[in-house]
Amino acid sequence: MYAKHLFTLLLSSGMLLATPSTYERSAYYTSPDAVSNLLTDTKEDQTPLFSMARYEAWKASLQENYALSLGADYHLVGFYANRSMDDKESLGGVFRLFGEWQMYQNNSGSGSLVFKLEHRHALSEISPVDFSNALGYAGLVQSTFSDQQLRLTTLYWKQSFNDNNAVIYAGFLDVTEYVDVYLLISPWNAFGNMVFATGSATMGGLPDGALGVMAAAWLNDRTYIVGGIADANADPTDPFHGFETLFDDLETFKSIEIGWTTQKEALYFDNFHLTLWQMDARPQAGTQEGWGVNFSLTHTFNTNWMGFLRGGYSVDGGALLERSISSGFGYKIPDREDIIGFGMNWGIPNDELYGDADAQWTSELFYRYQIGKRTQITPSLQLIADPALFPDTDLIALFGLRLEVRF
Repeated sequence: MYAKHLFTLLLSSGMLLATPSTYERSAYYTSPDAVSNLLTDTKEDQTPLFSMARYEAWKASLQENYALSLGADYHLVGFYANRSMDDKESLGGVFRLFGEWQMYQNNSGSGSLVFKLEHRHALSEISPVDFSNALGYAGLVQSTFSDQQLRLTTLYWKQSFNDNNAVIYAGFLDVTEYVDVYLLISPWNAFGNMVFATGSATMGGLPDGALGVMAAAWLNDRTYIVGGIADANADPTDPFHGFETLFDDLETFKSIEIGWTTQKEALYFDNFHLTLWQMDARPQAGTQEGWGVNFSLTHTFNTNWMGFLRGGYSVDGGALLERSISSGFGYKIPDREDIIGFGMNWGIPNDELYGDADAQWTSELFYRYQIGKRTQITPSLQLIADPALFPDTDLIALFGLRLEVRF
């Protein structure tokens, strides 16, 4: 009952979420985890925790002489749950290497090759991605720290044109870079639970390392449109097998989104968008054809406050939840990059995956503390009320600690 009353209060009061100043740039179509944004973050780091002068000089020479920008980071996350049907702890890490090689640039636009390689590894018996099963939770308490080992997340050509008011990606895509984007979408440095990420856990599949095409354009100074199609059977650990799965099976994930903002530079901060998606049936994965609709509303005021109201509805397609709605608030500490964020979610599990399960209530609180410019540490607390697959418990407290180091 307490969770339901608190959620109602959030919806009625319009509490707001924090906004890192590092995203105040014109990457209008993509998430904070897109390579161009990650590289800009690294360039802005001026006071590293330890001296990396030669390394930075080498990267600068690559940029100056070859128009090649490189970056890397390492992430570590650990969880402890007070209740579980299996292990109570989970630990995992991810190393990422990413870059963008600009082939040409003119007054109208530019063309570049973008890539991101990752090594995702579990450091415990159960990876953070799989830890939800041990908790009886219909969803994902963390969506990226798996045990997939080496994987190709993206490798695509990025072409901008029309005075940089339109862009096309073609190649191996990560659909979470352009679908249902908002500021705190990143599981690497904001909310970890999937209900606060792309699709609010009501989108099926969300392939990455997937052969496909995305196109986006500004219709005017306030309205934009984004659409894409990608291989629904993509396997980032064996990406080139995608040529076979895409062209032989033709089972795809498709999305179209239209959005509005107060001005182009405010896309992350003041935004409303609607997203429609469709997923073909995938017999080998055991999922039916499905579709869904999602919405997202974010608003910023007084510089350091921002809020969101997000949700979705789905019909099959392998989505984790059939219905989901989230709201939250947060705060950016003045004169620092520290972020406090809180969110609440109500969701009904997909009966195709979980049977006739009751609604779940999920909340997440995190404090992202910036140590210098290259290192972040983020303690978090997730509360899961009435986990769908653990009927013997009313509430699970999940304590988390995440570390990020940029290179």
